[in-house]
Amino acid sequence: MNGIFITGTDTGVGKTFTTCGLISVLANLGKRVGVLKPAETGCRLQNGILYPDDATRLAAFAYTTEPLDLICPYRFAPPLAPSVAAAQARVTIDPDHIGTVYRQIAARHDVTLVEGAGGLLVPLVGRYTFANLARDLSLPVLVVVGSKLGALNHTLLTLHYAQSYGLRLLGYIVNHPSQSEDEATRTNARTLQELTEVPCLGVIPHTPLNGDIDRDRQRLQDIFDKAVDLSTLLR
Repeated sequence: MNGIFITGTDTGVGKTFTTCGLISVLANLGKRVGVLKPAETGCRLQNGILYPDDATRLAAFAYTTEPLDLICPYRFAPPLAPSVAAAQARVTIDPDHIGTVYRQIAARHDVTLVEGAGGLLVPLVGRYTFANLARDLSLPVLVVVGSKLGALNHTLLTLHYAQSYGLRLLGYIVNHPSQSEDEATRTNARTLQELTEVPCLGVIPHTPLNGDIDRDRQRLQDIFDKAVDLSTLLR
C-alpha cells in the first residue's frame, strides 16, 4: 500500500475529518503515514503567511516532520477552485511538481494519504482536475460522502465518473458532518448500498472534535476502528 487519494462528493463533506480518522487508525497499526494536500484555498493570513488549516491538521494528526511547504505546496486566500484562485494570484499550479512532492513524501512513509479539494472535477489548472491528478499518481480513490439531502445523486455521479475515467475505486465512506438529522441522513447509507456495487467502507456518526490533537486522535481511532472496513484499505 503506497497511497490513497481521498475525494468528496462536494465541499464541506468531511474529507479532512475522514483523512484524520484514517491517519489515526493506520498509525495505530504501526504504519508510517504521510500526508499531502496539493492545493488549499480559503487560507487565512497569519504573520504574513498563508496558513492552510486543513493541511496543518493533517500534519498534526500524522505527527509528521515534513515541512508544511511540502505537505501543501499551493495555498491561496480566496475560497475558490484552485485554478481560479491561482489565476487571481498569477500563479500556475504545476501537476508535475505535485507529483514530485508526492513521490518524495511517499518514499519516506508506508502509506501517503492525498486529500483533494471539493470533488474529482475541481480544476487545478486549465482543464486539469483532481481526477487527472489521481490517475497520474496511480492512486486508488476513496470517496467521502456527506450525508444530506442530495447525497445520492452527488455520490452516484462521482462514482460513475471515477469508473468511466478508469480510476480504481476502493469504496466510499458515509460521513455525517452535521448534527442535524432528517430522513435523508437516516436513509442515505442504506439506499446507496442498494444503488451501487461500489462498497461502502463505513458510516461515521457526527463527531465534533475539541482541538486537543491527542484526545481527538484517540477518539477518531476508536470510532474508525469500529466503523470502517480497514481490510479493504490495507489490501
